[in-house]
This record gives sequence, structure tokens and C-alpha cells, in this order.
Amino acid sequence: MRRTAKRAVHFAGMIPAALVLAGCMGAETGGDNAVTRFMQSGPSGKLIQDSETQPRKTAMARREAASDVITTLQSRRSVLHPEGAYGRVAAAVMASSARTAEAELRGARLRAEAASKNWLPRIGPNISLNSLGEFVTSLLIEQVLFDNGRKKAERDYAAHDVELAAVALSEDSNNRVHDSLTLYLAAEEGREKIAVADRSLEDMSHFEWIMNERVNGGVSDRSDLNIIRQKLAEIRAERDAAAGERKAAHAELAAMAGRPLDGLHGVPAMDVNGRGAEPLSVLKAQAERDRTVAQVRIERASHLPGLSASASVTGDGVDYGAALKADQMLGLGTVSSLKAIEAAKEAAGRKVTQAKEDANRQIASLRERESALAMQLVEANKLARAAKRNLDLFQAQYKGGARQVMDVVGVYETWAKQTQTALRLKYDLARVQIAIARDLGLLADGRDV
Repeated sequence: MRRTAKRAVHFAGMIPAALVLAGCMGAETGGDNAVTRFMQSGPSGKLIQDSETQPRKTAMARREAASDVITTLQSRRSVLHPEGAYGRVAAAVMASSARTAEAELRGARLRAEAASKNWLPRIGPNISLNSLGEFVTSLLIEQVLFDNGRKKAERDYAAHDVELAAVALSEDSNNRVHDSLTLYLAAEEGREKIAVADRSLEDMSHFEWIMNERVNGGVSDRSDLNIIRQKLAEIRAERDAAAGERKAAHAELAAMAGRPLDGLHGVPAMDVNGRGAEPLSVLKAQAERDRTVAQVRIERASHLPGLSASASVTGDGVDYGAALKADQMLGLGTVSSLKAIEAAKEAAGRKVTQAKEDANRQIASLRERESALAMQLVEANKLARAAKRNLDLFQAQYKGGARQVMDVVGVYETWAKQTQTALRLKYDLARVQIAIARDLGLLADGRDV
């Protein structure tokens, strides 16, 4: 028992020394944190920092500051005005988000922070049973001296994993805002369709009353009255459909936001041209490529021999040693494995090229559709205004006895259809614009990345 207690005290005293040795050995291996600052005791007995009192960035923070992907994402600003209807919808749904992607990003950052210290020596207990049935305990310290760049590749892999998680967070945020705005536009389109239908019902009901009186007076044929009543039934059906769509969109949007958003109206103008933002799909492909390249370097280093030094601290003293070994044994397929590793690197680079092509095609298609819808909307508004002037003229002529009721009904129907067409084009254009902003990552700020 006394011998066991003596060894325990001995090892307890060796741990601080081992940690100091770890810092010194790590400084010689050129790790990210090669310069180690120790805390010294000041005149008042409090711990102070040696030579520098200003906080310094960690290795992971420096890596993120140098990352083009992270910098690009953090510089993104939303095109949605915070006080507008779009901005208020986006703020509401983001406040109620489960933030799964944000939790995954936090985990990736913690893994990267752990990997940034992989150049330090590894320390652990070693307990074994000897031939006499006694436990032999020792403290094993191992330091990699040469590993063909594996440790650095592991740090790069973890850093690029953070980039990929950051892109995923940006995609998740933009997709969530896009879905909420799509629901908002559906609700607003339903509201305007209901307004047009209500006006049409009011006017067409008036025409029905006039025609009914003419039929009762024997002036007009009942077939004209049936036609008007059929048109009334169609308008009511369209209104009921619009009301159902609006109600469903409002309910789903309230579920996303965690509260009703009934008080918001209008479709704000949105301009996403000339910003030169890289599509999120391209940034994701770049992060995946860089992570794959780091993985390739890790796999290649595992096929090559590395050199490591170790020290085993026991109650009887310290034993030193060195080892030259590889993680993967050499075999007949080693050459093919190395070629496959290099092929994976080339494939990752080609995926970026393909992602750029696909993104450019998608954005170009959306922009052409935006331009076409904008022109169609201008023309539809002109036709709607012309139909309204024609309707006013026919109504004046009807009052003067120069036109029949069915003449006015036909012109009125033309005006209603032109108004509905302009309404549809207005919301189709808005949907295309938010789709472009989503693909470019401009629906949500990148400050939280």
C-alpha cells in the first residue's frame, strides 16, 4: 500500500512537468500555437499575463478570418428592408427558427478548435499487468516529429468543415426566409383576388338584376339571364378558391413564425441586380472541394512512414524511444490507392466547375424570366387600363340607350380578365425575384455565420 501511494504521489507531481514539456515540445514542432504564454504571479499574488495583456485571437479565429468563404458569407447583407413587409416576415420566421444548422456550425467550430491543437504531444496513462500479477503504471507522452503533413491536413479538414457548416447555415436561413415569403405572397395574392372577385360580384349582380327586370318585362330573352348567372357562379367559385388559398397560406406562415402575421400587406420592390454575389451552391462546392483535398492529404500521409518520439514515465525513471511507422501497411494495391486519392482531388475540382455552370444557368434563367415578366406586367397593366376606359365608354353608351346590357357585360368580363392577368404577373415576378435572392444568399444577413 505504501508503494502504491508513493507512486500515486510521484505521478501527481509528474503531470505538471509533463504539461510544460508538452508546451515546449509543441513549440519546437511549429504548431499553430507555437509561442506559449505562461501566467506568472505578480507582486500582489494575482495571476497576470507575461509581457502582453491584450487578448489574442485563437488559431481557429485566425483561420476563419483568413477564410474567403467565411468572409464572403459574413459580408452578405439582406436585400429586404427591415421595416418593410418582407423584412418583418423574415424577422418573425427567423426568430422562431429551431436553428439546427447553427448548432451544427457550433459543433464544427468546436471540432476545429480541438483539431487546432493536434500538434501538441499526447499524454495518457498506461496500466498493464506483469508476470508477477502486479499492476505496472506509467505515464506515456508521445510527440509526432514528422508525419508527412498529416496533422496540418487534419487542421485544414476541420477548418473547411467549418466553412461547409457556415454555407449550410446560410442556405438554411435563406431557404427559410424564401419559404416564408412564398407563403406571404400566396396570402397577398389571395387577398387581392378576393378584392377583384368581390367587385366583380357586386357589378355582375347589378347586371343580373337589370337583366332579370328586362326578362320579367318581356324585353330580353331568359338565355341572357342564364349566361349572367353562370358568370356569377364562376366568379363565386374563383373567390372561394382564392379565400381557401389565402387561409391555408396564412395558417402555414403563422406556424412558421409562431404567431399570426395578418397585419402585413403589400409587395415591396426588390432589386438584386448588380451585386455580384457568388451563388451559395458555388460556395458550398468550393468548401467541399477544399475539405476533400484536405482528406486526400490525410489519406496520402497515412500510406507514408512518419516519425514520432515517446517518453514513458514510471516510478523507476523515464524511458525514451522513437518509432518510424505508417498507419497503412504497404501492399500490392498501395499504388492504385494513391492514384485513387489523386483522382478524388481532381474530381472535387471538377465539381466546383460544374457547380458554377449550373448556378450560372439557373441565375441566367431566372433573370431572363424576371425581365420577361416585368415587360409582360407593363403590357398587362396597359391592357387593363385600356379595358377600363372601354368599359366606362360602354357604360355611358348603355345609359344613353346605345348599348345593350350583354354588350356591357362582355366588356366588363374583358376588363376583369385583364386585371386578373396583371395581378398574376405581379406575383409571379415577385416570386422570381425572391428566388434569385435566395440562390445568391441575399435574403438573410451573414452576420451570424
